[in-house]
This record gives sequence, C-alpha cells and structure tokens, in this order.
Amino acid sequence: MKRTPESSPQPEAKARSGITGLDEMTGGGLPRGRTTLLAGGPGSGKTVVSLQFLVNGARHCHEPGIFVAFEESSERIVANAQGFGWGIAELQKNNQLCFLDAQPAPDLVLSGHFDLSGMLAVLDAQVKALNAKRVVVDALDIVLALLPDPLSKRREIYRLHDWLLSNGLTAIITAKADVYTPGAVVEHSLGFMQFMVDCSMLLNHSVVLGVSQRNIRIQKYRGAVFDENESPFLISKNGFEVAVARTLGRLDTLVSNERVSSGVERLDTMLGGGYYRGASVLITGFPGTAKTTLSGAFAEAACRRGERTMFVSFDSDGSEVVRNLNSVGIHLEPFVQSGVLHMISARTISGSAETYLGRIKALADEHQARCLVIDPVSTLSKSGNELTAHNVAERLIDWSKGGGTTLVCTSLLDDMASQNEGGSPLQISTLADTWIHLNYLVQGGERNRGMSIIKSRGTSHSNQVRELILSDKGVTLADTYTAGGEVLMGTMRWEKESAERVAAEVAEAAARLKKVRLDAEEAELEVRVKSLQAELIAKQAEKALLASAAESRARELTRGRSEMAELRGADAAEPQAAAP
Repeated sequence: MKRTPESSPQPEAKARSGITGLDEMTGGGLPRGRTTLLAGGPGSGKTVVSLQFLVNGARHCHEPGIFVAFEESSERIVANAQGFGWGIAELQKNNQLCFLDAQPAPDLVLSGHFDLSGMLAVLDAQVKALNAKRVVVDALDIVLALLPDPLSKRREIYRLHDWLLSNGLTAIITAKADVYTPGAVVEHSLGFMQFMVDCSMLLNHSVVLGVSQRNIRIQKYRGAVFDENESPFLISKNGFEVAVARTLGRLDTLVSNERVSSGVERLDTMLGGGYYRGASVLITGFPGTAKTTLSGAFAEAACRRGERTMFVSFDSDGSEVVRNLNSVGIHLEPFVQSGVLHMISARTISGSAETYLGRIKALADEHQARCLVIDPVSTLSKSGNELTAHNVAERLIDWSKGGGTTLVCTSLLDDMASQNEGGSPLQISTLADTWIHLNYLVQGGERNRGMSIIKSRGTSHSNQVRELILSDKGVTLADTYTAGGEVLMGTMRWEKESAERVAAEVAEAAARLKKVRLDAEEAELEVRVKSLQAELIAKQAEKALLASAAESRARELTRGRSEMAELRGADAAEPQAAAP
C-alpha cells in the first residue's frame, strides 16, 4: 500500500556535529543538506571543527564524508589530528572518510580560463563511490585567489554552492577571517558568502590581558533558533569543545538528601548534618585563615568513606599540601598512595580559565571523582578577564551538579584591611549552596580565627560565630565569648573560661559549706524538737496522773462518808411535811 505524504517519515532537519556544546548552540546540529560557512583567523580551529564534523558523522551517524583540502596536504592533516585519537586511518580503510588533495602548485602560472568544474567532477565521483553525505571544503579562498576578478570568484562560489545543494550534501566551507578589521568577517571579495549560505559561524582567537581566549559565534542560521551570543571554546585532547551554559528547557539535575561529612564534627552539627551530596560549597577567607585546612578535612573524610576524590591546588604542589596538612592532624598520604585521592598541582596548567576548566573536568572524569576540591577557585579570575572567569565558575558548578559531584571551592579575599564578608572575586558566592566565611580577630596581641556560616540552602544552620582552633590533633571549633558586646577569642577567651571555672568552683564550695551548716542547724532543730516532744509527753503524763489522783481522792472521800454514816447508825433523814 502506498504511503500518504502525512505518514511518510521526515528526514532530520539537522545533522549532528557530535561536537560538545556546538549542537547545543545550534539546537541540534548543522543544517542538513545545506551549506555552512566557517570563518576564522589563523589558528582559530577551522580545520579541527571541520574534520571532527566528518569523523563524528562517519563514526556515529553512518554518514561517510569527504575532506577537500586546498591548503594543507591530506598527509599533514591526518598527522596533525593523530593526537585527538579519532581513528582516522580506520575510517579511511573502511571507506567512511576520504581526503581529496586540491592544493594548487606554488609555481602555478595561469593561462586561459580557470574554474572549479574539474575539481567538482572528481568530487562527484568520490561522493558516488562513498555514498558520501558530508563534505568539507577547507580554505576555499586559496584556490579562489587564482581567479582574476571578484566576478569570477563569485561565479565559482555559486557553482560550488549549487552543486552541493543539488547533491543534498551537508557541507562546511572554511574561509579566513580578517581579524584586524573591526566588523569584517571574511575577505571583502568573499563577504557575500555570508548571505548565500544557510548557516554562518565565526571563530575568534584573541589575547586578553596576555591570556589566550577563543570564542565561537553563530552569525546566522536560517529557519532555526540558535544561541546568538559568543561562547568560549578550547581545543583539548578530544578535539573541539564549546563551553555552553545551562539552556532553557534543559532538565533539572537530580538532587539528593544524602549528607556527607565536612570532616569537622562540630561543623557538621552546625550544618544540620553536613553538606548535601552533589552540593557546591564555597569557603572564603583571607590568607592564613585555614581555607585549605577545611577543604583538606573534607577530602580526608571523603577518602575515609571510600569515595574517589580529586584535590586541585593552584597555590602549592600536591606533596606540599599533603605535608602541611599533616601538621593539623589531616593525613592524606595513605589515600594518595592507594589511588583514592588524586592531588593535582594546577600551576602546571597554562592558558585561559576555559583551559583550566577543561583540564579539571577531563582529570575528574578520568579519576571518576565523586568529590572535588579546588583551592582556590579565585585564581580563575586572574586567567583573562573577570567576566570570562565568572562564566567559567558558573559552568563549573553546573557541571559538578550534573554529575552529582560534591564540589568544595576556596576563594581568596585579598583586601586584608577591610575584612568584610563581601562576595568572592568571581561572585561565585551567589551560586554556591553553602557559604562558609573565615576571618581574623586581633585582640590582646593575638590573631585568632573565626568561622561563620553565611548561608546553607535547604538546611537549618547555626548563625553563631565559632573560633577555629588548629592543633596537631586536628581541627576543632570552640564557642566564642562576649563581654560587654565584645567577642573574646584565644587567650582572652581562655582567661574568661578560667575565671568562670574559678568562680564556679568558689560558688560550688560556698554551696557545699552552706549545705553543711544548714544540715547542722537542721539536726540541732530536730534534737530540740525531739526534746520538746519528750517534755510535752511528760507534762501530759503528769497532768493525767494529777487528774487520776484527784478523782481517786474524791471517790475515797465519798465512800468514807458513806461508811462513817453506817458506823454511826444514823437514821435516814425524814422527809419534811408539805406546807398547809
């Protein structure tokens, strides 16, 4: 049965590039069956993007590709790409990728008419032989420079473009950008290509404050919504990678209610049980306030739980960090030797903040780290401009949350004079889930460390300032004392505690003495009460005896009278006669 047009499957409108971040910027890939212009200055990565587009198409999308090289030979291109591990030789062997060398000879002298017809005939045969779906024309401007006038160049560009469209090929044409002319994209004579193609992208490689910065921008994309802003990119060991932030409509990351220890028992109590799994934690403070110590305590606690952890240090070598933390009872050496903990000295990494982020992510993925420490993350603000560094910090937190990695970052505050609780140089404090601030309190000739929790999202946390005490037994938090509105730490706190202990002992002794005295008085009163009770009983007995004796005497007297009368024989008294 013949299908109706409504039931016929529709081909995908976009061809995925397989390049990290680029497909997100373009909303799914490059326009399928149409042409994309890729312009950029020298060393901006045009050839890398184009070749990676072909490799990913052949390997993952079953779309063979052809690379037409007008500038470099295919041997050099393949040799330069070996470091990316793309397996180009295997793709060539399986007829999934081929190269067409079309470099003009250096001593070429033109005579007569010249056009691209011959090259297109060869390319057409290769396309049919491989059943190719993707084509890259690299450095087209090299061969167009052989044409005598702009009109001829435009004619040949249209010839190439029409041929690509008629064959339904997804194509990339690369061209050099005039990086020295503001607002210019490609050579003036080729500028109309921007209007001809369906998608136009610009690669920019510049130096900002002595630091290399690479950016990509999509200038146009017909019939599609795309990210119009510049996005930084880097060329890593895996190839071209575009750094993109979280996009609208992307699914939220999974959250966990599991708690992980900070490595300091009392800090866990202040946080209501510790950090959330997958949370981002920021520890800010001035130099020497024990930021590294707190992050080291977290790393040790994670390793004790058997969780693979990576510690990135910008200030010191990994061995120095391990040695220094030993002095405060934090022992990381056994975990380094077992491979659970990976110490990284980031001072060996050079380049922009994007380079730092890409390297850190690659190392963390390689180590399969569940916990990551970056000490201090504020170093990123020194790698180029602050806006770029802030964007890197945002993507760092977004990446860690997406992978469920618990991230602890320290941030150095340079203004020792102000000593306020302002935001970090990267303004990462607004993004962090938990913000712990460390500061100094100088009094009585001492400099003591104080710690407070500024915020901890999703958990009830203490609002009290604690004194941070470091010793060879580890990290402890002590309550601070206030006297007359002044916070006491260090020796003054110790003196206050001692005075309170002495006062408590004196009060206790006085209480015991008073109790003894009251016991004696109570005993005395009890004796007196018993004596009075005995005297009362005696008086009562004497009173009863007196009453009994009186009663006996009365009875005896009455009886004596009766007996006396009987002895006397007295007659009974006669009753008197009643009156007349």
